[in-house]
Amino acid sequence: MSTIVIVIIAVLVFSFLIFIHELGHFLAAKWAGIKVNGFSLGMGPAILSFERGGTLYALRLLPIGGSCEMEGELDDSEDAHAFGNVHVLKRIVVVVAGALMNILLGLLLMTVITNMQSLVGTTTIAVFDEGAASEAAGLRVGDVIYAIDGYRTHIDTDIVFALVSSRTGVFDFTVLREGERITIEDIPMGSPDPDAAEGSVWLDFKVYGEEKTPLNVLGYAAQRTWSLVRMVFDSVGRLITGQFALNDLAGPVGVGAAIGESASQGWESLLLMVSFITINLGVMNLLPIPALDGGRLVFLLIELVRRRPINPQYEGYVHFAGFVLLMGLILLVTFGDIQRLVTGG
Repeated sequence: MSTIVIVIIAVLVFSFLIFIHELGHFLAAKWAGIKVNGFSLGMGPAILSFERGGTLYALRLLPIGGSCEMEGELDDSEDAHAFGNVHVLKRIVVVVAGALMNILLGLLLMTVITNMQSLVGTTTIAVFDEGAASEAAGLRVGDVIYAIDGYRTHIDTDIVFALVSSRTGVFDFTVLREGERITIEDIPMGSPDPDAAEGSVWLDFKVYGEEKTPLNVLGYAAQRTWSLVRMVFDSVGRLITGQFALNDLAGPVGVGAAIGESASQGWESLLLMVSFITINLGVMNLLPIPALDGGRLVFLLIELVRRRPINPQYEGYVHFAGFVLLMGLILLVTFGDIQRLVTGG
C-alpha cells in the first residue's frame, strides 16, 4: 500500500473519530438547551454551509476533525442558553458526551468485528502446542483462566494483553479447575525463537470458541469494549509507575502507520484498530488532565460540591498550562515515532 494511501486513510480515520467526539458534545448541548453557534466537519474555510435553529452548519476544506462551538464556552455570556448559564449537571453531561460517543462507537465496531468472526472466544484452555512449557508447569486442558499476575481475564483478548504486558515472560496463573480456584506460579511463556527479544512471550495453548448467537455476540463485544477501557487505564497506571517507558507510547505518526498497516491486512484488522483508537481517545479524554474533557469535568465537579464555580481566569490558566504540557508530550512522542520509522525499530 502506497504512503499516500496510508496518509489518506489515517487522516480520514482521525477526522471521523474527532467528528464523532464533537457530535457527542453537539447532541448533548442541544439536549441541555445550550446554544450552539456552529458545528463543523473539517477545518479551514467553509466550502458548504447553512444555518438552522441558530446554528451554522459547515463543511470545511481541510478534512481534519470538526468542532462544536457553544455560546459562552470560552468566555462569559449574558445569554440564558450559554454554556456557563445552564445547570452544572447538564454541563457535566455535555463535557463527558464526546468521550462517551467515542466509546459507544468502539462498542458498535466491536459488535461488527465479533459478528465477522466464525467463533466467539473464551478463556477455557482447549489444546496445548507440542511440548508446551505452560502444560509442563501445571496448566491443564479445561482450565478456565481466571487471572494472570492478578490481572482479571474475562475473554481471550485479556489473556493476550496480560502476557504482552510482561517484561519477564514468567507468570502466575489463577485458574478455575473442577469448581476450585487455584494459582500456579512461575509459568514460563517465553518465545521459543532463540532470536526473540528478552521478555518476549509465546502463547503455547489455544482456547475454546463458542458458536455465535445474537446474545453472545453482543455480550462478547461489550466485554471486549470494557476490556479495552480497562487496558487503557491499566496502561496509564503502568506508565505512571514506570512499568511502561515513554518510548512505548505512540503519537499521531505511529498511530497513522499502524492504521495503514491494519488497512493493508483487511477490513477486520482496520476496524479493530479504529475501535482501539476510538476507545483510547474516549478514555484518555476522561482522565483528569487539564485541557482535556476530564480536566474540565474536575472543575465542574468542584463547582457542584462548592455550589459556585471557580474563577474562570484561574481555570483558564490551569487549562493553558495543561495544553502546553500536552503539546510538549505529543511532540516528544511524535519524535520517537519518526525515529522508529527511520531506523526501522
